[in-house]
Amino acid sequence: MGCFLFPYVIFHFLLFNFPLYTCLCNHHDKSSLLQFKSSVTVNTSHYYSWLDDVCSSFSSKTESWTNGTNCCEWNGVTCDMAGNVIGLDLSCSHLQGQFHPNSTIFSLKHLQQLNLAYNDFSGSSLSSGIGDLVNLVHLNLSYSVFNGDVPSTISNLSKLVSLDLSSDWGSVDDPMPLYLSIKIDPYTWNRLIHNATKLREIHLDGVDLSSITENSLLLLPNLSSTLVSLSLSNTKLHGKFPSGVLSLPNLQKLDLSSNEWLRGELPKSNLSTLMRHLDLSDTAFSGEIPNSIGHSKSFNYISLRNCKFGGLIPSSLFHLTQLSLLDLSGNGLVGPISSTITQFPKLHTLQLAGNKLNGTIPSWCYSLPFLSHLFLNDNQLTGSVGEFSTHSLKYLDLSRNKLQGDFPNSILELENLVGLSLSSNNLTALVDSHQFSKLKNLLLLDLSHNAFISINFDNNADILPNLQFLYLSSCNISTFPKFLASVKNIEVLDLSNNKIRGSIPQGFHEQLLHWKDIETIDLSSNKLQGDLPIPPSGTAHFLISNNEISGDISSKMCNASSLRILNLAHNNLTGHIPQCLGTFPSLEVLDLQMNNLHGNIPQNFLEENAFETIKLNDNKLKGPLPQSLAHCTKLQVLDLGNNDIEDTFPHWLETLQELQVLSLRSNKFHGVITCFGTEHPFPMLKIFDVSDNNFSGPLPASYIKNFQGMMNVSDNQTRSLYMGTHGLYNDSIVIVMKGQHMKLERILTAFTTIDLSYNMFEGEIPEAIGELISLKGLNLSHNEISGTIPQSLSHLRNLEWLDLSWNQLKGEIPMALSSLNFLAALNLSQNQFEGVIPTGGQFITFENDSYAGNPMLCGIPLSKSCNEDKEWSSISRLDDEESGFGWKVVTVGYACGMLFGIISGCHLFFIGKPQWLATLVEAVFNVRMTKQKA
Repeated sequence: MGCFLFPYVIFHFLLFNFPLYTCLCNHHDKSSLLQFKSSVTVNTSHYYSWLDDVCSSFSSKTESWTNGTNCCEWNGVTCDMAGNVIGLDLSCSHLQGQFHPNSTIFSLKHLQQLNLAYNDFSGSSLSSGIGDLVNLVHLNLSYSVFNGDVPSTISNLSKLVSLDLSSDWGSVDDPMPLYLSIKIDPYTWNRLIHNATKLREIHLDGVDLSSITENSLLLLPNLSSTLVSLSLSNTKLHGKFPSGVLSLPNLQKLDLSSNEWLRGELPKSNLSTLMRHLDLSDTAFSGEIPNSIGHSKSFNYISLRNCKFGGLIPSSLFHLTQLSLLDLSGNGLVGPISSTITQFPKLHTLQLAGNKLNGTIPSWCYSLPFLSHLFLNDNQLTGSVGEFSTHSLKYLDLSRNKLQGDFPNSILELENLVGLSLSSNNLTALVDSHQFSKLKNLLLLDLSHNAFISINFDNNADILPNLQFLYLSSCNISTFPKFLASVKNIEVLDLSNNKIRGSIPQGFHEQLLHWKDIETIDLSSNKLQGDLPIPPSGTAHFLISNNEISGDISSKMCNASSLRILNLAHNNLTGHIPQCLGTFPSLEVLDLQMNNLHGNIPQNFLEENAFETIKLNDNKLKGPLPQSLAHCTKLQVLDLGNNDIEDTFPHWLETLQELQVLSLRSNKFHGVITCFGTEHPFPMLKIFDVSDNNFSGPLPASYIKNFQGMMNVSDNQTRSLYMGTHGLYNDSIVIVMKGQHMKLERILTAFTTIDLSYNMFEGEIPEAIGELISLKGLNLSHNEISGTIPQSLSHLRNLEWLDLSWNQLKGEIPMALSSLNFLAALNLSQNQFEGVIPTGGQFITFENDSYAGNPMLCGIPLSKSCNEDKEWSSISRLDDEESGFGWKVVTVGYACGMLFGIISGCHLFFIGKPQWLATLVEAVFNVRMTKQKA
């Protein structure tokens, strides 16, 4: 018996005391690994900070790789019983360098698992040698900064179960350059899917799949028996995604997010019952969300954010008890939120924002035990906000709805709250600042635009110590919040559109010196007085417009060189504009309009600058203009109107390819406006206002014929609906529209107008104006323009107002102008037009004052009729008098003529009258008799 037990005991002793992995390493594989180690370096301080963030707790695994040791015991290396290397995991090993095409890793013929994720092989291409590792089962090269095409030899890896080549740099803080990307062409894709039929996991996030067609995507069902996880986020996929993939029987995860041109629909039935994770966010998937989505009881993550889904939210969604995240925001969903649910014991995130949901907020939203994120903003929800019984909430956003009623006090008891936004509703409350004392963790507070909320900040309560973002616009605040003195890390402060009056507290001026991280300060539209506060050096947006701030702009403003928006408009500022403002490298908006500033415009605009809007109008600035403005190549709006600038037309601005608004109105500009040879001058210009100056010479036809921005009418808006995309700032302009000064608070990109009025232009109206078919308004009044109205003006089918008054125009009003269906205002007064006023179209709406001062015009709406004889008589009389042949001269001539006629008649009587003469005389007398009777 003992003889039989002895071998058994020996076997167990060897098994437990000498594990299998202590087998000696294959010499060839060991040599290959050491050569690979020597080809790269270990760098624990990477150029890309995200590598350190992800791998900070890891050390380099290759440190244990030394020549005198068994490679099967090295970190990251796994061997089989024969000592062959079958697994290599070097993820997060801080490796850096070129991954050579003939890398010795490709000689590890027994390798089954290869993981090189999260290293830095910048610029290295994936070699065709990868296809030699035919035994690979798991391949992970994600986030290792490879680039170039994936070689077709990867399709040789027919045993692959998992493949991860992800390189979605959009998910990290410092994304890679565009050229550092991996691309798979259709041939490689088709061969891979055809040969690697055992694939269970395919993760290609961030890989360039732009050339993959719908037909190639149809190959995915070939993996129907094995595919468990498919992640193709941010891959530039386009076309229609086959909905059958969502019905694959073993599919548990599908991520197609961030493919904005990828279309598709959810299957109405047969959705995989094992599905746990579905992410279609930021795609063009559309249709209704089918009720079948609730049949997959394993769901724990559903994100359909920013798609094109419509219809009702299916009730089955609210019975998925394993669900932890539900995000349907940014769609076109309608109807109420279901008021009856089974329960969401694990739900921590509910996002239904940005839809068209109506009805009230259901009661279950206030009591979910683990809910931390609730976003119902940007809907049409009504009713009151209930009281919260859950204390797990960290983020609550109900803004931009139609909620009303009392402010719920239970919100002020949510001690874990980090972000609170209830803005743009109709909530009612009188809140005292001490009521916020329990919200120690609050980073964001937004109560703005609630007309019936009033917040009292008179006391010195030490509240909200960690606050970083404060939005209290339009909250009926009358005093500066005193608690700001104890806030150390504020980044956004918005107190705009309130009732704060008087001088800015000295403490606030001092506090500004300590806010090193502040990005935005908006104090606009109050009643603030006193000196202008100076923002900290790192501030990006400083807005204090529409107040009563006085004094000079201090030279200390030059320290705020990081500014992107500076809006000091509509105050009582005096003195000079600091020259340094032209040197701020990031400044996009400079708005100093409606002050009392004098002196010159800054002369030193840098060659590399970011200016998009410069508004210095309605001050007392003098000229000449600095030619360095031509360096502002990104400039879209330039308004210098209503100053004392004396200069010739700044033709050097014609090179600005982005300029859309140019206003020089009401200054002392003079001379002739002439193009100076730029091939495409002012190609984007849409508002051209040089009115009320001293310009002379012919109308600027050389510019007009090049105004491409006024020629193109397109229904497809490829750009923003309004000029300027700053969010905090809207471009505005004052123009003369239909005879009235009007301020456009926002400028439509489709708005176009030309105003050359109140100058000394002469000559004729150029035919080229008729090519500006998108033109809305044309004002050439109060000049010395002569000639006739060109027929080409009838091509301006979008024209809404036309003012040619107070010129020397003559001839008839073209009948073709009656085809201008949008013409709402017309002024042709004080010219020399003659003939019949056109009828029909918009001309039936114009009153007498449109034609005043044109005595030779007749017809409706004038009282003067266009009877041909009366017109002939009046015109003849007027013409005779003006030419020196008045009625006295005509009478003398008539008498002489009559005497000559009598003598001739007597002579003819005796010699016999010819028949033709008798007929003529009879006809003349008959005509005269008829007129006398009339």
